[in-house]
Amino acid sequence: MLEILLVEDNARLRPALQAGLTATGAVRVLHACETGEAALAFCLQQAPQAVLMDVHLAGAMNGIDAAVAIRREYPRMPVVFYSIQDDDAYYRAFRRSGILSHYAYVRKSNFLLPQMIVPLLEDAVQGRSFIDPDIEARVQEVRHKDSHSPMAVLEPNEQEVARMLAQGMTNEQIAAQMGFRDKRTISRTNGQIYAAWGLDETNTDEKVARTRAALIVHAGRLIAWDAEGMARIENERGDWVPWEGV
Repeated sequence: MLEILLVEDNARLRPALQAGLTATGAVRVLHACETGEAALAFCLQQAPQAVLMDVHLAGAMNGIDAAVAIRREYPRMPVVFYSIQDDDAYYRAFRRSGILSHYAYVRKSNFLLPQMIVPLLEDAVQGRSFIDPDIEARVQEVRHKDSHSPMAVLEPNEQEVARMLAQGMTNEQIAAQMGFRDKRTISRTNGQIYAAWGLDETNTDEKVARTRAALIVHAGRLIAWDAEGMARIENERGDWVPWEGV
Protein backbone atom coordinates (compact mmCIF):
# COMPACT_ATOMS: atom_id res chain seq x y z
CA MET A 1 0.00 0.00 0.00
CA LEU A 2 1.31 3.43 -0.99
CA GLU A 3 1.62 5.97 1.81
CA ILE A 4 1.14 9.45 0.40
CA LEU A 5 0.80 13.09 1.30
CA LEU A 6 -2.24 14.86 -0.22
CA VAL A 7 -1.96 18.60 -0.86
CA GLU A 8 -5.22 20.22 -1.98
CA ASP A 9 -6.53 23.67 -1.07
CA ASN A 10 -10.19 22.97 -1.83
CA ALA A 11 -11.75 22.20 1.55
CA ARG A 12 -14.52 20.13 -0.05
CA LEU A 13 -12.42 18.21 -2.52
CA ARG A 14 -9.65 17.36 -0.08
CA PRO A 15 -11.62 14.97 2.21
CA ALA A 16 -13.54 13.54 -0.75
CA LEU A 17 -10.32 12.77 -2.59
CA GLN A 18 -8.78 11.29 0.54
CA ALA A 19 -11.81 9.04 1.07
CA GLY A 20 -11.81 7.94 -2.56
CA LEU A 21 -8.13 7.07 -2.53
CA THR A 22 -8.48 5.17 0.74
CA ALA A 23 -11.42 3.22 -0.69
CA THR A 24 -9.22 1.84 -3.48
CA GLY A 25 -7.31 -0.17 -0.89
CA ALA A 26 -4.07 0.76 -2.67
CA VAL A 27 -3.36 4.07 -0.95
CA ARG A 28 -3.07 5.31 2.61
CA VAL A 29 -3.17 9.09 3.03
CA LEU A 30 -0.73 9.87 5.82
CA HIS A 31 -1.69 13.53 5.92
CA ALA A 32 -3.76 16.04 3.95
CA CYS A 33 -3.09 19.78 3.90
CA GLU A 34 -3.85 22.90 1.88
CA THR A 35 -0.50 24.68 1.46
CA GLY A 36 2.94 23.94 0.13
CA GLU A 37 4.44 25.25 3.35
CA ALA A 38 2.47 22.69 5.36
CA ALA A 39 3.44 19.95 2.89
CA LEU A 40 7.13 20.73 3.34
CA ALA A 41 6.79 20.82 7.12
CA PHE A 42 5.09 17.42 7.14
CA CYS A 43 7.69 15.84 4.85
CA LEU A 44 10.45 17.04 7.15
CA GLN A 45 8.77 15.14 9.98
CA GLN A 46 7.61 12.05 8.09
CA ALA A 47 8.54 11.41 4.48
CA PRO A 48 5.74 9.85 2.44
CA GLN A 49 6.35 7.47 -0.45
CA ALA A 50 4.80 9.99 -2.84
CA VAL A 51 3.03 13.33 -2.92
CA LEU A 52 -0.27 14.02 -4.68
CA MET A 53 -0.51 17.77 -5.15
CA ASP A 54 -2.65 20.40 -6.79
CA VAL A 55 -0.63 23.04 -8.61
CA HIS A 56 -2.72 25.92 -7.26
CA LEU A 57 -2.45 26.06 -3.47
CA ALA A 58 -3.58 28.35 -0.67
CA GLY A 59 -0.13 29.41 0.53
CA ALA A 60 2.62 31.54 -0.95
CA MET A 61 4.12 28.54 -2.77
CA ASN A 62 2.31 26.84 -5.63
CA GLY A 63 2.51 23.08 -5.94
CA ILE A 64 5.55 23.18 -8.20
CA ASP A 65 7.44 25.47 -5.81
CA ALA A 66 6.50 23.12 -2.98
CA ALA A 67 7.76 20.08 -4.90
CA VAL A 68 11.08 21.80 -5.57
CA ALA A 69 11.42 22.63 -1.85
CA ILE A 70 10.57 19.07 -0.84
CA ARG A 71 13.02 17.63 -3.34
CA ARG A 72 15.81 19.68 -1.89
CA GLU A 73 15.39 17.55 1.20
CA TYR A 74 14.33 14.33 -0.55
CA PRO A 75 15.79 14.22 -4.08
CA ARG A 76 13.47 12.66 -6.66
CA MET A 77 10.57 12.44 -4.25
CA PRO A 78 7.74 11.05 -6.46
CA VAL A 79 5.11 13.71 -7.11
CA VAL A 80 1.86 13.60 -9.04
CA PHE A 81 0.63 17.09 -9.98
CA TYR A 82 -2.85 17.92 -11.17
CA SER A 83 -4.35 21.25 -12.16
CA ILE A 84 -7.20 23.02 -13.89
CA GLN A 85 -5.01 26.11 -14.20
CA ASP A 86 -4.00 27.28 -17.66
CA ASP A 87 -1.84 30.21 -16.72
CA ASP A 88 1.54 30.62 -18.41
CA ALA A 89 3.11 31.22 -15.00
CA TYR A 90 2.41 27.67 -13.85
CA TYR A 91 3.86 26.08 -16.98
CA ARG A 92 6.82 28.43 -16.75
CA ALA A 93 7.36 27.43 -13.12
CA PHE A 94 7.23 23.76 -14.05
CA ARG A 95 9.66 24.19 -16.95
CA ARG A 96 12.11 26.13 -14.79
CA SER A 97 11.81 23.75 -11.84
CA GLY A 98 14.01 21.13 -13.48
CA ILE A 99 11.63 18.34 -12.44
CA LEU A 100 12.43 15.65 -14.98
CA SER A 101 11.76 12.34 -13.28
CA HIS A 102 9.56 10.51 -10.77
CA TYR A 103 6.50 12.62 -11.51
CA ALA A 104 3.21 12.83 -13.36
CA TYR A 105 1.44 16.02 -14.40
CA VAL A 106 -2.17 15.71 -15.49
CA ARG A 107 -5.01 18.07 -16.17
CA LYS A 108 -7.86 18.05 -13.70
CA SER A 109 -11.25 18.50 -15.32
CA ASN A 110 -14.25 18.83 -13.02
CA PHE A 111 -13.14 15.88 -10.91
CA LEU A 112 -10.36 13.40 -10.40
CA LEU A 113 -11.18 9.72 -10.16
CA PRO A 114 -9.06 7.82 -7.65
CA GLN A 115 -8.82 4.98 -10.17
CA MET A 116 -7.05 7.43 -12.50
CA ILE A 117 -4.66 8.64 -9.84
CA VAL A 118 -3.43 5.38 -8.33
CA PRO A 119 -1.63 4.15 -11.50
CA LEU A 120 0.10 7.53 -11.80
CA LEU A 121 1.25 7.36 -8.19
CA GLU A 122 2.53 3.82 -8.70
CA ASP A 123 4.39 4.80 -11.87
CA ALA A 124 6.00 7.82 -10.17
CA VAL A 125 7.15 5.66 -7.26
CA GLN A 126 8.68 3.27 -9.78
CA GLY A 127 10.62 6.16 -11.29
CA ARG A 128 8.49 6.55 -14.40
CA SER A 129 7.36 9.99 -15.50
CA PHE A 130 4.32 11.16 -17.41
CA ILE A 131 3.01 14.48 -18.63
CA ASP A 132 -0.44 14.92 -20.11
CA PRO A 133 -0.14 15.73 -23.86
CA ASP A 134 -2.23 18.89 -23.50
CA ILE A 135 -0.03 20.13 -20.68
CA GLU A 136 3.13 19.22 -22.58
CA ALA A 137 1.88 21.27 -25.52
CA ARG A 138 1.30 24.27 -23.25
CA VAL A 139 4.70 23.87 -21.58
CA GLN A 140 6.36 23.91 -25.00
CA GLU A 141 4.25 26.86 -26.08
CA VAL A 142 5.40 28.86 -23.07
CA ARG A 143 9.01 27.73 -23.61
CA HIS A 144 8.87 28.95 -27.21
CA LYS A 145 7.26 32.22 -26.16
CA ASP A 146 9.86 32.86 -23.47
CA SER A 147 12.78 32.04 -25.74
CA HIS A 148 11.67 34.84 -28.05
CA SER A 149 10.58 37.26 -25.32
CA PRO A 150 12.92 37.05 -22.30
CA MET A 151 11.20 40.01 -20.63
CA ALA A 152 8.08 37.86 -20.27
CA VAL A 153 9.65 35.92 -17.41
CA LEU A 154 10.53 39.05 -15.40
CA GLU A 155 8.41 41.00 -12.96
CA PRO A 156 7.68 44.61 -14.04
CA ASN A 157 10.30 46.09 -11.70
CA GLU A 158 12.85 43.53 -12.92
CA GLN A 159 12.10 44.53 -16.52
CA GLU A 160 12.77 48.16 -15.66
CA VAL A 161 16.06 47.30 -13.95
CA ALA A 162 17.10 45.10 -16.89
CA ARG A 163 16.55 47.94 -19.36
CA MET A 164 18.61 50.38 -17.31
CA LEU A 165 21.29 47.73 -16.79
CA ALA A 166 21.47 47.35 -20.58
CA GLN A 167 22.00 51.10 -20.87
CA GLY A 168 25.18 50.71 -18.83
CA MET A 169 23.85 52.29 -15.66
CA THR A 170 25.48 51.35 -12.36
CA ASN A 171 23.55 49.90 -9.44
CA GLU A 172 23.81 53.27 -7.68
CA GLN A 173 22.37 55.07 -10.73
CA ILE A 174 19.56 52.53 -11.11
CA ALA A 175 18.73 52.76 -7.40
CA ALA A 176 18.59 56.56 -7.62
CA GLN A 177 16.46 56.43 -10.77
CA MET A 178 13.98 54.06 -9.13
CA GLY A 179 13.95 55.89 -5.81
CA PHE A 180 15.70 53.24 -3.70
CA ARG A 181 17.99 54.34 -0.91
CA ASP A 182 19.88 51.05 -0.74
CA LYS A 183 21.72 49.92 -3.88
CA ARG A 184 21.70 46.38 -2.50
CA THR A 185 18.05 46.22 -3.55
CA ILE A 186 19.25 46.47 -7.15
CA SER A 187 21.89 43.79 -6.55
CA ARG A 188 19.17 41.43 -5.37
CA THR A 189 17.00 42.30 -8.36
CA ASN A 190 19.97 41.69 -10.67
CA GLY A 191 20.32 38.25 -9.11
CA GLN A 192 16.66 37.50 -9.84
CA ILE A 193 17.14 38.57 -13.46
CA TYR A 194 20.22 36.37 -13.83
CA ALA A 195 18.36 33.41 -12.34
CA ALA A 196 15.35 33.90 -14.64
CA TRP A 197 17.62 33.98 -17.69
CA GLY A 198 19.86 31.11 -16.62
CA LEU A 199 22.86 33.35 -16.13
CA ASP A 200 23.50 32.07 -12.62
CA GLU A 201 24.01 28.47 -13.70
CA THR A 202 27.60 28.86 -14.85
CA ASN A 203 30.81 29.75 -13.07
CA THR A 204 30.68 33.33 -14.28
CA ASP A 205 31.14 36.36 -12.08
CA GLU A 206 28.65 39.18 -11.70
CA LYS A 207 30.38 41.34 -14.30
CA VAL A 208 30.04 38.64 -16.98
CA ALA A 209 26.44 37.92 -16.01
CA ARG A 210 25.66 41.64 -16.21
CA THR A 211 27.18 41.90 -19.68
CA ARG A 212 25.27 38.85 -20.89
CA ALA A 213 22.02 40.22 -19.46
CA ALA A 214 22.60 43.44 -21.40
CA LEU A 215 23.13 41.42 -24.59
CA ILE A 216 19.83 39.60 -24.01
CA VAL A 217 17.99 42.91 -23.57
CA HIS A 218 19.48 44.33 -26.75
CA ALA A 219 18.86 41.13 -28.73
CA GLY A 220 15.30 40.87 -27.47
CA ARG A 221 15.55 37.11 -27.13
CA LEU A 222 16.94 34.55 -24.73
CA ILE A 223 20.59 33.65 -25.24
CA ALA A 224 22.35 30.75 -23.52
CA TRP A 225 26.10 30.41 -23.06
CA ASP A 226 27.74 27.00 -22.83
CA ALA A 227 30.74 26.09 -20.66
CA GLU A 228 33.11 27.30 -23.39
CA GLY A 229 31.39 30.67 -23.56
CA MET A 230 29.66 29.97 -26.88
CA ALA A 231 26.43 31.97 -27.21
CA ARG A 232 23.44 30.07 -28.55
CA ILE A 233 19.83 30.86 -29.41
CA GLU A 234 16.88 28.57 -29.98
CA ASN A 235 15.71 28.22 -33.57
CA GLU A 236 12.18 27.52 -34.77
CA ARG A 237 12.71 23.75 -34.42
CA GLY A 238 13.69 24.06 -30.79
CA ASP A 239 17.40 23.42 -31.42
CA TRP A 240 20.04 25.59 -29.76
CA VAL A 241 22.32 26.94 -32.47
CA PRO A 242 25.27 29.39 -32.42
CA TRP A 243 24.19 32.98 -32.20
CA GLU A 244 25.63 35.08 -34.97
CA GLY A 245 25.04 38.33 -33.14
CA VAL A 246 28.43 38.06 -31.44
